[in-house]
Amino acid sequence: MIHRSTFQSVSLAALLMLGASACQPVSAAGGALPAPTVDTLGSAAHSEQVAVLAGGCFWGVEAVFEHVRGVNEVIAGYSGGDADTAHYDEVSAGDTGHAESVQVHYDPALVSYGTLLRVFFSVALDPTEQDRQGPDVGSQYRSVIFYANPEQQRIASAYIAQLGAAKTFPAPIVTKVAPLRAFYPAEAYHQHYFQLHPYNPYIVINDAPKVARLQQLFPALYRLDRQVVEVQLH
Repeated sequence: MIHRSTFQSVSLAALLMLGASACQPVSAAGGALPAPTVDTLGSAAHSEQVAVLAGGCFWGVEAVFEHVRGVNEVIAGYSGGDADTAHYDEVSAGDTGHAESVQVHYDPALVSYGTLLRVFFSVALDPTEQDRQGPDVGSQYRSVIFYANPEQQRIASAYIAQLGAAKTFPAPIVTKVAPLRAFYPAEAYHQHYFQLHPYNPYIVINDAPKVARLQQLFPALYRLDRQVVEVQLH
C-alpha cells in the first residue's frame, strides 16, 4: 500500500503531468455513463435526503460531490464497522470492517439519488477495482453503496445490473450494495480536505482530475464550491 504521505516528495512539474493523466475513464464508452432506468419516483420527497457512498479515499469522493448542484453538504467518515473502531488510525489498518465513506446530504427536488449514483460511477471511482482505488489498497478502500431504505437498495441494485448488462466496463463491477448500519464522521482534519489543501500532492494527482472530469462530463450539474473560492482568495 502506498501511504498518502509519500506524495509529499513529488515535484510540482511531476504533479501536473501525473494529474493530467490520472483518473482516465474506464468505461467502454469513455464518457458519462447512461442515466439509471430505475430512479426515484418524481420529487415527492421535498425534505433533504442522505446517501452514503464508499469509493476509495474519502477526500476525492467528498470533493466530487461537494461540486454537484443540489448537494447541500458532504461529510467524510466511516461505515461498515463499529463505533469504537471508527478512527482513522484503526480504520487504516484494514481490519475494522469500515470503509472510508462519505455522507451526501442532497435536495431530491434538484438532484435524484440515481443521478448521484451516475456521478459516482462515472467520475468518483473505478468500480471494477477490488479492495482498492488507485494507490490505496485495503478493504477500507472498497467500493460500497450503503442503502438507508428499500428505495435506495432498489435503485442501486438496478443500476449496477443495468451497467453490467450493457458491459459498460471492461471488467465486472465489484461495488457492493449493503445496508447502512451507521455512519461515523471522520476527524475534523479530514473534512473538506480538497478545498482546504488544493495543492497537496495526493490531491493534485488523484482527486483534482476527478473534479475536472465532473465538470467535463456533467457541466449542468457542476458548481464551483464556495469554499474553493475562499481558499483561492487567501
